[in-house]
Amino acid sequence: MAQFLAWATEKQPQIIELIREMVECESPSDSPEAINRFVELIADKLAGEAKIKTFSGGAHYGRHLRAEFILPGRKKSGQILALGHSDTVWPMGTLEDMPYREFDGRLWGPGVLDMKAGVAFFIFAMRALREMELPVARKVVLQLNSDEEVGSHSSRSLTEEVAKNSVAVLVLEPGTGLGGKLKTARKGVGGYNVKVRGVSAHAGVDFTSGANAIVELSRQIDRIAGFTNLAKGLTVSPGVISGGTRSNVIPAEAQVEVDVRIARLRDEAALAKKFAALKPVDKRCKLEVTGGLNRPPMERTAGVVNLFRTAKALAAEFGVKLEESATGGGSDGNFTAALGIPTLDGIGAVGEGAHAVIESILTDRIADRTALLAKLVKTL
Repeated sequence: MAQFLAWATEKQPQIIELIREMVECESPSDSPEAINRFVELIADKLAGEAKIKTFSGGAHYGRHLRAEFILPGRKKSGQILALGHSDTVWPMGTLEDMPYREFDGRLWGPGVLDMKAGVAFFIFAMRALREMELPVARKVVLQLNSDEEVGSHSSRSLTEEVAKNSVAVLVLEPGTGLGGKLKTARKGVGGYNVKVRGVSAHAGVDFTSGANAIVELSRQIDRIAGFTNLAKGLTVSPGVISGGTRSNVIPAEAQVEVDVRIARLRDEAALAKKFAALKPVDKRCKLEVTGGLNRPPMERTAGVVNLFRTAKALAAEFGVKLEESATGGGSDGNFTAALGIPTLDGIGAVGEGAHAVIESILTDRIADRTALLAKLVKTL
């Protein structure tokens, strides 16, 4: 393991330079042109190192990238998938107020933690295997999706397609906390929209003729919030409400957007049944319920645990204690884990502030994370 760590330590200035280039190539989800520039940057960096394919993201998203690395070793059996995303939550122009910088033992900037540094680590991990001429038993593929931050609507089928041919998936999302814990479980993520249609009327002249959609919605929200079951790791959170036109008009429409998170896939059907069973209290009102689960949960299966234990043992060889964690947030690793493919998430950068102005990574965790990725790919 020492040779991997020594190599990554020597190459750290180059890793940092690649991270800087990636961060300064802004790539918000809602700008296909910006995403495509970022994809071109990565394709250029991997020229001669990988076979590159790109896939359309449709009308709303940039192109998805898939790179099959050219690695030592004649015979390849099975495949390892490294999974990441090219999009960030930061709008174009964020660099003006939140520039890339190196300060206080960290690298700062929009997307540096989530998740451009993780992508840079993996690229250099594969370079380590090439430069040290170490044979790799598996085919290694990196896929970068352009719409992960907004639901993975155009990339999900591509992710599932390539994952089905894989023996393991390494998700280059950041670790949990400043300890960089790996993620062995993620909640499934979904959303529902509940719309109420009432009857409008003049609030002063004809009050009794109206059926107040906002009042009905408030009753439904109380019911919906009651679907939460913390013992099962199931949360239901009404998050956005709207309705009405003027205070002197009894509102004819109102709606709520609801966030749902589930720890176990087996709880999905019962939750969907509860939403479908909602009935109006005021019979003059009508309900319209849409939505469901967007990402299945990443459950802590035996395959996930074995993959984590392998990574933990490898990290211990150079004095890094790896721990595991579970999170309520989702990633594209949810899709691969739901297919039964052993998936290890959070193996990217160590830092804090994803989606926040303090987004940053620890520079003293660059080398060990890169070394771990290289050794893990060599071992699996």
